[in-house]
Amino acid sequence: MSSGYAIELYFDPALENQVLKAWNVLARRQISTQLIEIESRPHITLFSSPSLEPSRLENIVKSFASKQEPLPLSFSSIGCLSNDNNVLFLTPTPTLSLLQFQSQLCDAMKKEGIDIGDDYRQDSWIPYCAVAQDVPRARFCEALCVLRDLKLPVNGYAMDIGLVEFSPVRELFSFVFGNSVEA
Repeated sequence: MSSGYAIELYFDPALENQVLKAWNVLARRQISTQLIEIESRPHITLFSSPSLEPSRLENIVKSFASKQEPLPLSFSSIGCLSNDNNVLFLTPTPTLSLLQFQSQLCDAMKKEGIDIGDDYRQDSWIPYCAVAQDVPRARFCEALCVLRDLKLPVNGYAMDIGLVEFSPVRELFSFVFGNSVEA
């Protein structure tokens, strides 16, 4: 049974490996293994919904991706959401190109009648790449210290975009930028 769907922005292999290093360090220290266990892939969530019809999104995402070029990203800081999920994340520098990219994707979906929830509207979306989820409260500070040892900024490119169903994560489709063929 699906918990929801998300459109995710994926990275070039070098940047993806830098994020995976953080996941693995936290897993080795037995702080958080959640992202590995649900078979996630390092990403920035561009849109998420508890329910939608994936077939309605495929052509929108394919067309959108075909018009894009690799998007420069620089993860320059560490952040946290201390809610029920206790999430730690890397924050990309919110460049105009990144913010416009997400806004244009949402505009394309709105034109097709897809409702954009409040968290993904242009004036409220917060881009981040999760590196730990469900961090025990007693180990939150330790996890932050581990992440502080990362050599930031970590730079690279967003190269493709995909739709996943979760949880566990199952990719339904993805498209490389500038290409109309499925990744």
